[in-house]
This record gives sequence, C-alpha cells and structure tokens, in this order.
Amino acid sequence: MEKFIGTWRLESSENFDAYMKAIGVGFVLRKVGNTVKPDVQFLRNEDGTCTMKTISTFKNSEITFELDKEFEETTIDGRKVRSTITLTEGGELVHKQASEPETVIERKLQGDGDNEMVCTIKAGDVVCTRVYRKLNTA
Repeated sequence: MEKFIGTWRLESSENFDAYMKAIGVGFVLRKVGNTVKPDVQFLRNEDGTCTMKTISTFKNSEITFELDKEFEETTIDGRKVRSTITLTEGGELVHKQASEPETVIERKLQGDGDNEMVCTIKAGDVVCTRVYRKLNTA
C-alpha cells in the first residue's frame, strides 16, 4: 500500500463515458464527469486505516478504509455501495463495489519508479482505463 501513498493527477481517460452510462449516471453528469481531471490522494492514517480522496473543481469525495474489510461507500455519483479494497500479492489495489452492475477498480503501478497508476474500471462488460501520474509522496 505504501507505494500508492501520495497524490496522483489524471492524465488520460478512455471509455469513461461508457462506464458512467453502465452504472446509471445521467447525461448531464456524464458530460461534466468527462471534462474533469481529478487528483486522487492516498493517505495512511495513524490508526492504520487508509484514506482515498478524489479532488476536482466539480466535486470531491473521501473514503476511509482498512484493507480486506468491507465498508459502506457513497460514490462520487451518489450511489451507496458495499465496498472492499484489497492489495494483491502482485501489488495491485483492487476496489470492489457491490452494486448493479458490480464495479471493480484495479489500480496498478508502473513506469519509472512506479510513478504511473493505471486504473482499469470494469462494470458488466464495459471496461474503462484511466491513467494517473504521481505528483508527490504525501
């Protein structure tokens, strides 16, 4: 988890509109969502939990979680879901949102010094890829 700690800025996004449509996001919110380039920040808290913040000019969200423990999440589009975030042996952060359809967000680090985070988002048969670049470590 430590390699994810820091701030990440969205650099590219592919098929995000189709993903938002698959999870039921309306037309107007999809148009706004497609123009926003959020930062994602991962923090390690003193109590051992982690916080993930999504920060943009349009809307912000924040979740605090323990790896491998289910928690209730209100997604940035307002859905209430049961989520679990795990760290695989290969170092990928896998975020499962129990919803209809189920959403699985796989975050994988790559690049020189693990400075690129590739997010593959799957909802049903729709796959979206979003690439973030690391800005700092805290």
